[in-house]
Amino acid sequence: MIDYTTSKKKRAAFILEELERRYPKTPVPLDHTSPFTLLIAVLLSAQCTDERVNKVTPALFKLADNPFDMIKLKVEKIKEIIRPCGLSPRKSKAIWDLSHIIINEHGGLVPDNFEDLEKLPGVGHKTAGVVMAQAFNHPAFPIDTHIHRLAQNWKLTSGKNVEQTEKDLKRLFPKKSWNKLHLQIIFYGREYCTARGCRGLVCPICTTLYPNRKRPIIKK
Repeated sequence: MIDYTTSKKKRAAFILEELERRYPKTPVPLDHTSPFTLLIAVLLSAQCTDERVNKVTPALFKLADNPFDMIKLKVEKIKEIIRPCGLSPRKSKAIWDLSHIIINEHGGLVPDNFEDLEKLPGVGHKTAGVVMAQAFNHPAFPIDTHIHRLAQNWKLTSGKNVEQTEKDLKRLFPKKSWNKLHLQIIFYGREYCTARGCRGLVCPICTTLYPNRKRPIIKK
């Protein structure tokens, strides 16, 4: 039996192989048809499930699937449609404002770089990372709560914050794997290594890496 407890590189190699075996295909969980609709869907997914976002966005995108049509809607109308996603006052204003910026400063096209994306209202580093990875195929490693949690379970990071987790995972995994791997970890976290169901003690990867672990991982 391989002792994974002493080597992050060995753990990373095993995890990469195991996730590729379980999830050879990684469809983007948020329904979209363009970089703009993906950007809006990711923005809406903050503190909301992908499933709920996918139920809400068809009605919004039927009216406006591009920034030119979006600015024709009133903020109140956007808020009414996206209310089930939560934080609708803030999100609706951000969607309307960023649509104006995309038109006025980027010719109606979603910018394909982190700097300009992160300047858009409601768009943080994680949201920008998803758009860069999935819309533009730029190597990125967006860190959501699942990835941050699992990286701690697998002792790939100190877990101090998501920024540190991103840096640690980028060092451990090949750049060519990042875009697919971040989705594979999310899928695995939802299916096997849930926050309440595993806590570092139950799922196949956790028990393989740490067969003698007795206490649940305390998250940072």
